[in-house]
Amino acid sequence: MSRRFPAEWEPCEAVWIAWPHNRDTWPDRFEPVPPAFARLVSIVAESTPVRLLAASPHAEQARRWCGGVPGVTLVDIPTDDCWVRDYGPTFVWDQEAGSESSRLLAVDWRFNAWGGKYFPHDRDAAAGAAIARAAGLPRLSASLTLEGGALETDGAGRLLVNPGCVLDPRRNPDLTREDAAARMNQYLGVNEIVWIDGGAPAGDDTDGHIDQIARFVDRQTVVVAVAGDPADPAASALQINLRQIESWAEQTSPRVTVHRLPTPPPRRIGDAAVPQSYCNFLRLGPDRLLMPTFGEPEADQRACRLLRSLCPGVQVDAVPCEDIAWGLGAVHCATCHQPAAADQKAVEAADGAG
Repeated sequence: MSRRFPAEWEPCEAVWIAWPHNRDTWPDRFEPVPPAFARLVSIVAESTPVRLLAASPHAEQARRWCGGVPGVTLVDIPTDDCWVRDYGPTFVWDQEAGSESSRLLAVDWRFNAWGGKYFPHDRDAAAGAAIARAAGLPRLSASLTLEGGALETDGAGRLLVNPGCVLDPRRNPDLTREDAAARMNQYLGVNEIVWIDGGAPAGDDTDGHIDQIARFVDRQTVVVAVAGDPADPAASALQINLRQIESWAEQTSPRVTVHRLPTPPPRRIGDAAVPQSYCNFLRLGPDRLLMPTFGEPEADQRACRLLRSLCPGVQVDAVPCEDIAWGLGAVHCATCHQPAAADQKAVEAADGAG
């Protein structure tokens, strides 16, 4: 048996989004959140079907905002919060020994709200299995407590991950790095794990999810969040991440080119820092990328120009996230992409040609 964790730029079947309803996620600032999510849903649905998780009593509001949007289907799965990237399944290709074909498998990690930071989270913990059932896919129940936002792959066996999200005693007590690597190889088929542990943007509550820190643009290109403002309290931590990734990029094969992706100016609401990173983008298959913007025109445009230059032929669209980000996430955190059941030999041949 062999498994492969596909890259996000491979063909996409659907995107799962959970309708926001937890007012505690946006203290005193919830009113702009439903329209912001409705805009996210509409933008995604322009090119990719959306499966919108919305159970009673919140389904009616989701229906009012998004029910008439072409390509959107409401799915009756209850949730505690909207960050479906983290509690939704991680989809992998699974090939049985002796078989020439692969099936798509939903890896359902254990979820405990980022090390028990928020309660309740039992509905979120059950949502991964419910999504697998709704998608009609076999489910693999994993023995690791892990979140989807902690994992970044090139689709060819390389994985970027922060050990603080995996070797956390509140998530996986007594887990060693070697054991974690063996299990991620078992579940995802990855064979080269890059541990990045400098730190995260100020305000991050995930212990350093990689989808705020560094992302593959293609198999030989990585963007890394760096402080756009030298006064940013996370500047030194982000610089450590950059140095670690640059060091790895020179040694790995094929070699990887690293590009700095500066963050917007630091933002606070009251006493709380708001984590904002352009690395929290969503690739919608080979032809489209959705980049979060944060109401900072100069920084937003600089990030958009860089991503467009690194992704020729890819449509790069902005998704306003200044309201969503107060909940401590953005585009990638709020979405869970399901790969298309495409001919894997054709996908691999196209990747090899590129």
